[in-house]
Amino acid sequence: MTSTPIIIIAIILFCALLTAAGQIFYKLSAPTFSFNPLTWFTNKWLIVAAAIYLVAGVLFIWSLKYGNVSVIYPIIATSYIWTAIFAKLFLGEPFPAIKWLGIALILAGVFLVVK
Repeated sequence: MTSTPIIIIAIILFCALLTAAGQIFYKLSAPTFSFNPLTWFTNKWLIVAAAIYLVAGVLFIWSLKYGNVSVIYPIIATSYIWTAIFAKLFLGEPFPAIKWLGIALILAGVFLVVK
């Protein structure tokens, strides 16, 4: 396999967004989470997060069939960026300037690896 089709790159970017959304739903599930497996089926946020992760996982595995893992995996790393942004937008978490620097470094690294 010599190159990764652009549609696969788009799907992987979508997977990164999905996993970031899943993290937000995991966070929303945390206040009522317990280690009792019977409660897992009544925790709506946990169910939503797990479903999102399932979809992202299937898309990720399918994408590996058609793309180079050395291109795909760095794009998945952008989920750290999306998670931080979503945490700010939807959970009101702080987002100091140093986080923007970290995001810039992640993006630079992804760009260098994918290029």
